[in-house]
Amino acid sequence: METIRLRKGLDLKLKGEPQKKVLKTITPEVVAVLPSDFKGVTPRLLVKEGDTVKAGQFVFADKKCEQIGFSSPVSGTVKAIVRGEKRKLLSVDITPDATTQYAQFEPIAEVSKATREDIQQRLLESGLWANIIQRPYGTIAKPTDTPKAIVISAFNSAPLAADINFAIKDDVDAIQIAVNALAKFTTGKVYVNVNAEGNASPLTRLQNVQLTAFKGPHPAGNVGVQIAHLCPIGKGDIVWTIKPQALTAIGKLLSKGIYDVQRVIAISGNRAKEQCYVKCLPGTPVKDIVAAVGVKEEVKVYGEKIGVRYISGNPLCGENVGENGFLGFYDDTVTLISEGNYRELFGWAKLIRTKKYSFSKSYFSWLTPKKRYNADSNTNGGVRPFVVSGLYEKVLPMDIYPVYLLKAIITEDIEKMEQFGIYEVLPEDLALCEYVCPSKQDVCKIVQDGIDLMLKEMA
Repeated sequence: METIRLRKGLDLKLKGEPQKKVLKTITPEVVAVLPSDFKGVTPRLLVKEGDTVKAGQFVFADKKCEQIGFSSPVSGTVKAIVRGEKRKLLSVDITPDATTQYAQFEPIAEVSKATREDIQQRLLESGLWANIIQRPYGTIAKPTDTPKAIVISAFNSAPLAADINFAIKDDVDAIQIAVNALAKFTTGKVYVNVNAEGNASPLTRLQNVQLTAFKGPHPAGNVGVQIAHLCPIGKGDIVWTIKPQALTAIGKLLSKGIYDVQRVIAISGNRAKEQCYVKCLPGTPVKDIVAAVGVKEEVKVYGEKIGVRYISGNPLCGENVGENGFLGFYDDTVTLISEGNYRELFGWAKLIRTKKYSFSKSYFSWLTPKKRYNADSNTNGGVRPFVVSGLYEKVLPMDIYPVYLLKAIITEDIEKMEQFGIYEVLPEDLALCEYVCPSKQDVCKIVQDGIDLMLKEMA
């Protein structure tokens, strides 16, 4: 197995890592299917309030490609169709049955003998096609495309993220079926990338794939970084990506003919009373997930009460969904950290800080490299003009010019955006740049704005 070593990046040492134990299976009172989870999708509603649905039955489809539908993860009754301004569809809320009834799809006895068309039909009619993401832009793959490669990251190097090895340790057989099926969609290789450090991944037992080990700090586990080192994306290139737990669902669909998207997710962060794993479905209410472990009592900083930030995903690039939000379709972590809505008295004048980490060595955290810190959302300053500090390049192991790319996006210069690497990145790839940014720029939002501009202009 080839090992690729990355020297640029940053491993943030944060308190609240999940312990490797599955506490329980969450049984929610309602499950939501959220159009906002799917970039570039314009939903066409297929159900109405009071309808009964089965797990695997479409609740809405993409107006731009009617083949691509989005299924209910449970059987039950449509409780509410939630709309926002201008009747924008926000969510389809479903009350689950006591026992799940699955929509039945025809299984494939021998995937190795099946055609691409057979497998594609199963993925499209079940709604699992939505798990296949294309680069560039991070949108759902088009059924008519043929990617030059399929890349799967078998580890997540982000702080407080779920341990994929632990989450999928019992699903290798289903994942093998899925990668055998996906291999029929590309003329190139199916890459499975594992962590060269720590425990061996169960996915090293997979056959008919190109195994590669990545060694180094975060973002070594980001699939975008891995693509940049294995099969870089140029103009006109397409690479597909998919997450390991989605492979499990595809394997179950092809072998059993059911839409089963239950997954093992992590509950992490310093504001969770207990950090562990639970089993649940995408679209499960965050409050139901958090209720399994509880939330630590109010924290006070300089006399101010500090609330809790509920994140679907990891602290660097997850979405702040609030206590009443839902687990995202692609997420396998719920993170609880403190809100950063406080100001530090004479913070600008303090020379010694023992409770904060500094990448630029402004404090003395570099003397205690193994120490873990409490995370909060405080930016410790306001937005200011770009400072050319060279810090972005120290945490981004990709052959692009991040500052020039961001400036090209801000000025909406498409030609320069293409030159400086817009095809290669998603917001998660530059999340560390936002963390270390001395100018406090909202880097992830800028990158997403650039991608949205490209999708609009290239349509």
